[in-house]
Amino acid sequence: MMGMLTRAARRIRVIAVWGAAGTNLMAGCAPPARAADLRVLTAGAYKQVLQAAQPAFERETGHRLVIDNDTAGGLVKRVNGGEAFDLLVLTAGPLAELARTGAVRATGDGAPRPLTRVGIGVAVKQGASKPDIGSVPAFRDALLAARAIATVDPAAGGTSGIHLWRTFEAWGIADRLRPRAVLVPGGYSAAKVVSGEADIAVQQMSELVAVPGVTIVGMVPDEIQVWTVYAGAVSARARQAEAAVALWRHLAGPAGRALLVERGMAEP
Repeated sequence: MMGMLTRAARRIRVIAVWGAAGTNLMAGCAPPARAADLRVLTAGAYKQVLQAAQPAFERETGHRLVIDNDTAGGLVKRVNGGEAFDLLVLTAGPLAELARTGAVRATGDGAPRPLTRVGIGVAVKQGASKPDIGSVPAFRDALLAARAIATVDPAAGGTSGIHLWRTFEAWGIADRLRPRAVLVPGGYSAAKVVSGEADIAVQQMSELVAVPGVTIVGMVPDEIQVWTVYAGAVSARARQAEAAVALWRHLAGPAGRALLVERGMAEP
């Protein structure tokens, strides 16, 4: 597939569920011969890394990234619905399932290659008092004391929203929190504390730190923390697989890893 690039520039659609390209795709491939447009579809938490990596990658390769994002559940629906793409960045579990069905190319053992991991954090509006979240009881009390709480809507398929509301159900406080819930279908729940619609936002740290005007309180307690691993894959029908792999290599290399910490992420 790597040898199919023609001399004419071809348009690439890249869904950035970060590049779990198969070993066969990655072995011995040379840099793409011609510049191309890469449409990147990514889970929301990784979007900030892609945007930060974009200028250097475009400058070095001549390719142009067209980045689109969605929740993990939304991306799975789109891929299963036949949407064309070249590169996809997604949570590891759903990505592995897409590899199993043949929608994407993974590593030789069938496991997508991880790019990063991110945990769930808490944010308030800049200047507001920081609640105590240092233990499970303290975090629970902070939620119950808040006028309104912003999270990702679990119905939209967002990873943090699903986990948090399952936790609230297990604690027996979900019914008390629902009337005060500000559910975000996708994007940044911390924007709701900046606007005054919520007192506290709980979401993956990478999406909290992306919002100006908030103060990061910290990570949720270890007992309820969930670290989400993001991996990537090249489409099984990629029109420009060679260029997609070049992006995967850039993100997985030193340049990509250097962008993680300041965006609330960690190496996998």
